[in-house]
Amino acid sequence: MKMKLIAAAAFAVAALPAAHAVDIKAGDWTVSVGGNINAFYTHSSCKEPSGTVGGTALGDAALACGGKDSSTVIGNGLLPSMLSVGAKTQQSGYDIGATIGMGVATATNSAIGQNNVVDVRHAFVTFGNADMGTVKLGRDYGMFGLTPVLSDMTLLGVGAATKATQNGRVSLGHLGAGQVYPGTYGQIAYTAPSMGALTVDVGLMSPVDATNTSSDTPQFQARATYAGQGYKAWASVKSQQFDARAAAAATATTAAVTAAPKFTMNATELGASVTSGPLGLVATVQSGKGLGILADADQGDIKTSNAFLQGTYQATDKAKVGLSWGRSKNDTGAGTGLKSNANVTAGLYYSLTKSLTLVGELGQTTSKAFSGASAKQSSVAFGGIFFF
Repeated sequence: MKMKLIAAAAFAVAALPAAHAVDIKAGDWTVSVGGNINAFYTHSSCKEPSGTVGGTALGDAALACGGKDSSTVIGNGLLPSMLSVGAKTQQSGYDIGATIGMGVATATNSAIGQNNVVDVRHAFVTFGNADMGTVKLGRDYGMFGLTPVLSDMTLLGVGAATKATQNGRVSLGHLGAGQVYPGTYGQIAYTAPSMGALTVDVGLMSPVDATNTSSDTPQFQARATYAGQGYKAWASVKSQQFDARAAAAATATTAAVTAAPKFTMNATELGASVTSGPLGLVATVQSGKGLGILADADQGDIKTSNAFLQGTYQATDKAKVGLSWGRSKNDTGAGTGLKSNANVTAGLYYSLTKSLTLVGELGQTTSKAFSGASAKQSSVAFGGIFFF
């Protein structure tokens, strides 16, 4: 469970460093280099649970505080420290570009162990033009769930301060507590030609293998976005078949094969954001069978729903304050099974310069079981993120 949680948590967004990238021009080529460095002091305290909460309980001490009453980490927030390199050109009437993004972690649980895990989130090429649209080939984030994470204020901070993921990786923001991880996939994706305010993306993703299930058909994702001055609305879907019968066949028992799960993950997402003067609002709902807490079908065929709400206020030219809430809820279960994770975060984000943002956050993550048991983590985080 811990390794699955850590693998799902690693997150970096190539588009963010690109805003501050250095462009190098050579003939018909433009090479862009950018990235970010971030670190946060995070202290968490975990309340004695009122019973056992199983599953991916983000508020439980086992994941949130390393099994102790409290914990301290000086590590990454929701973004890893990252280097992003891109190249683009125009050839024979086609716009061609490529991106490679590599992330590294700040914190480990050893003063002598090597911090040599390089996390390549992006490695893709795009080609197209205004008439045909754009094709993407390679590894990148999925469409489903990406817009809410990009709209989350904790992208520049910490959010849910889960020690199990911060040591060696990143924090969780609202992932698993209001949002599902967008995932990184080998993919063939297509963005249709511009239709005014409307953008449509569709893609085939290399199928994921969750809970010992396998699939011989690709995952399908699609997203439609309608955006204008100060507002955005979007809708996303994803679907994949899961079949554990092949894995069960290895046991050589007819009963095991018969009992093995076979289901289709179908999930939908609706969201909207609006900015009016200094005020910003974001709301998202996600729901589906096999949606998972953090990643596709990580709980099998359970139906899960996510809700995320956020309000921010630009108090000054440099200072923004915000309050965000998210909850991930399983519709079925019993006993100690996980019923829900919820996180509320209050944050202050201060732009010391156009490239350096200082951050302070207070957060609380609560996990509940179907039995009524609950576990709670409270956290404080402060630090900064620098884009170049």
